[in-house]
Formats: sequence, structure tokens, C-alpha cells
Amino acid sequence: MIEFQNVSKTYPNGTHALQNVSLNIEKGEFVFIVGASGAGKSTFLKLIMHEETPTSGEIIINGNKLSRLKRRDVPYLRRHMGIVFQDFRLIEKMTVFENVAFAMRAVGESTATIKKRVPYVLNLVGLKDKMKNKPNELSGGEQQRVSLARALVNNPEIIVADEPTGNVDPELSHEIIELLNEINAMGTTVLVVTHEHELVREFHQRVITIDKGKVIGDSQNGRVVSAAIEEDDDDYTLAYSEYQEDMDYTDDEIIESYEGLGYDDEIDEAPEYPDNVMVVPDDDDRL
Repeated sequence: MIEFQNVSKTYPNGTHALQNVSLNIEKGEFVFIVGASGAGKSTFLKLIMHEETPTSGEIIINGNKLSRLKRRDVPYLRRHMGIVFQDFRLIEKMTVFENVAFAMRAVGESTATIKKRVPYVLNLVGLKDKMKNKPNELSGGEQQRVSLARALVNNPEIIVADEPTGNVDPELSHEIIELLNEINAMGTTVLVVTHEHELVREFHQRVITIDKGKVIGDSQNGRVVSAAIEEDDDDYTLAYSEYQEDMDYTDDEIIESYEGLGYDDEIDEAPEYPDNVMVVPDDDDRL
């Protein structure tokens, strides 16, 4: 499903984020990606989502070479992916139902389909009785489950989770990974970046260890290659905006316009969700 062929990524400032990475992730796998701060984990995810392009090498997803992907086709690639972030990114003035429905409206689903699908997915994550609540009425763990429901609602083939347990209590961390494990058991490919090595060991899944841009470990059954690994968060984490790229919309503006969101493949500038994934410093409060 996901193949890296001798992939390297060097940023303009000279940082070698990834160096000659080759690996395969099969359909239906559950893979933890671990490594020290700045090891290249977030770059790895960004390349998969085509937010960044490799300096050299090839990335193939579902048989499609990303080097040949046209810009207007990027949103279609991402519609096969559900993305979960550690800081939830829920729209405060929307209810739980509306936050999850937003992802479906953005890809042009009908109201009838939304009314059926959203309650079903919220029930999967244990939040069907919270549909009318606002995010500020939920616990951290519940908010992360809403984020997970939003990632799941369009029935993606791949779930990409960047530090999904970073903002919840240790007890809830297990709950979130267990939920991802259950989703994986239904056939969805799951990629999880995390620094919680004890949690990784507990779930006995495949572990890819990245250090200084290189894959130094690729093991099964939760074994973490400990050399050069630190228990630190990344300097940068993935974040996104539900809004159009290069625009800072208020919640009110989003609520007024989200009913009409869609994607016209003849218009590159059309609203896209989540076509505007970006990398920002952890302390950046722009979003």
C-alpha cells in the first residue's frame, strides 16, 4: 500500500530530514513510528500525505507514484486518508456532530448520508450520546475521540496519527491506541507516530525506528530499537486548518460557509479538506 524507494528529503536550510529510506507498509498493517526529537518522523508523514516531496527517490501509495501526481489530484489522494492530530483542532462553536459532519460536507457528501454516517462513527468511538455537546464540554480524551471520528467518517483506507496521545492522560493513552487497534482490525491501515515507548511495547505491533533521518530499526511485536532514542516530543508536530490555505478564517466565517464546501477538479483554488496540512512549531498559536 505504501512504498518508499530510496527516499531522501533535504530542506533548503541543509537539514537532511530523511536519508535513503526504503520500506513497505502493507494494506491492513498497524505501524508505530518512533524516534528522537528531530529524527524525521513528521517529515515521513508529510511525504506520505504529499505535503512535502522527496529530494530523491519515489513514494508509491496504492500503486500511484506520487512524483507523477498532479496538484489538483492531491485532495483525492488525501481523501483516502484520515488524519489525527495531538491537539484535536475541533471547531469550538460547532457541536460534536457538526465537527464530524464538516469532514463529509467538505467532500460533497449528501445531507442524508451525513445523517446516517456521523452517528454510526460517533457510536464506534463511544460518543453517540455527546453529539449535541460543544468541544469545551468534553474531556481531553473525548475531544481526541471526536478527532478520531472525524478522521474515520469518510471511510479512509489509511489512518495517520501524529502523537494522538500527546494531550491526554496516560490512562486515556491506552484507550486511544486500543481504539486505533480496533479500527485496524476492521481492515484500515494505521500509522502512529509516538514517543511513548511503553505503550508501543504493550500493543505488540510493527515498529519503525527513525534516527537522524535513517531507519535504524524495523521490528515486529512492539520491539523498540533503543539506541539514540530519547523520550522527547518532536520539535515540530503536524497541524492543519480546516480552512483555505493562506487564510485565517474565524469560526463564525467557517460556520457560515461550510455547507457549501466542495471540490471542483477544474479549479485548483477550490476549498479542500484537509489539503492544507502544514508544519508549525509546537509553540505556534496561529491556528
